[in-house]
Amino acid sequence: MTDPVQPAKRPVNPRFSSGPCAKIPTFELTKLADAPLGRSHRAAVGKAKLKAAIDGTRDILGVPDDYRIGIVPASDTGAVEMAMWSLLGERKTTMVAWESFGAGWVTDAVKQLKLDAEVKTADYGQIVDMAALDYDTDVVFTWNGTTSGVRMPHGDMIPADRTGLTICDATSAAFAMDLPWDKLDVVTFSWQKVMGGEAAHGMLILSPRAVERLENYTPAWPLPKIFRLTKGGKLIEGIFKGETINTPSMLAVEDYLLALDWARDLGGLPALIARCDANAAVIDQFCAANEWIANLAEDPATASTTSVCLKFTDDSIPDGAAFAKAVAKRLEAEGVALDIGAYRDAPAGLRIWCGATVETADLEALMPWLDWAYHTERAALSTAA
Repeated sequence: MTDPVQPAKRPVNPRFSSGPCAKIPTFELTKLADAPLGRSHRAAVGKAKLKAAIDGTRDILGVPDDYRIGIVPASDTGAVEMAMWSLLGERKTTMVAWESFGAGWVTDAVKQLKLDAEVKTADYGQIVDMAALDYDTDVVFTWNGTTSGVRMPHGDMIPADRTGLTICDATSAAFAMDLPWDKLDVVTFSWQKVMGGEAAHGMLILSPRAVERLENYTPAWPLPKIFRLTKGGKLIEGIFKGETINTPSMLAVEDYLLALDWARDLGGLPALIARCDANAAVIDQFCAANEWIANLAEDPATASTTSVCLKFTDDSIPDGAAFAKAVAKRLEAEGVALDIGAYRDAPAGLRIWCGATVETADLEALMPWLDWAYHTERAALSTAA
C-alpha cells in the first residue's frame, strides 16, 4: 500500500486551539509597549486604560448605553459564577446545558447553591428546545457550546415580556455572533476566545433589569468579596467604570485594547462575524466532500462558527478515541495544527477553532493535511490488522 503523500502547503499559523486562541494576525509584542507596567491600576493611566477597554467593548459589540460593562476576575468562569451567586434564588431557575461548561453551571446551581432549579439538557451535537422554556423563571444557558460546537441560531425564542432574567455565557460567541441584547440580561465572556486575548480576565454585562434585581434582592448565602456587586443596596458603579474588584494585568489589558483596535480597523462586528463564517465554511465544505468526517452538530442551523467540533464517521475504526488522538498527534508532530483534540468530556473527535483571529487561508491549507492524517492513520490500522 502506497503511503499518502503529504501536502506541499502548510498553514502559516498552526494555532487552532479553542482557548487561549490565536492572537490577532497583526500581533507583535512590541505593540504592547504602551502598557503601564509597574503602575497602579488605580492611577490615572490605569483607570484610563480600563475604561478604554470597557468603552471599546461597548463600541464593537453594540452594547446598549444603559447596560453596564465590567471587567471581573477569573475569566468567563468568574463572570458566570459572579452572576449566579449574586442574582439567582429570587425565583425558580431553569438551568440549560448541552455541553460541559453548561453542565458545570448546573452543578453550581443544584449542588452548591441548592436552588429550586429545573434542569434541561441535550446530548452533544444537539441543543435544548429553547422555545419551550419558562422565561418567567431565571434561565441560565450558553450561547455557543465551546466543547460541543453547537450554538443558539438566534434569540427569537426568548420573549420580550419575560419576568425572569436570562443569564448567557457567551464566551465563544461574543465578537463572532450577533447577540440580541434586548433578549439578554446578563452576558459573560473572556478575552481569550474570539479576540485572541490573554486569559484570567472576564467581562460581565448587565441589563437594567439585572441591575434592578441586584439592588432589590439579597441572596440567602454569603458572598465572597470577589463576587460582591452591590454595597448598601446599590450597585457599585465603579466596577463598571474600570475600578476592578482585584488587581488586573495591565499587560493583558493592553493586549485586549490592541485587539479591539484591530477589530475596529477591520470593520467592527460585521467584519468579525464574516471572518468566522468564512472560516467555518471551509470546514463545512471539507466535510461535505469527505464521507468519513462530519460536524458534531446535527442541525446545520445550530453549528458553531467558532469552536467547530468534528467526528469521524468511519465505522471500521475500532477505537474512535484512540484514532482521533492519533490524528491530532500526527498533525501536531508535523507542526500544521496545534491543540485540536476534542475536549476531554466531549465525544471523540477533533475541535478546530474558527474564530476571527484565524486566517481563512490557514484553514484552507489545513484541510489537505487533515485528509492526509486520516488516510495515514487508516493505513496504519490496515497494516496492523
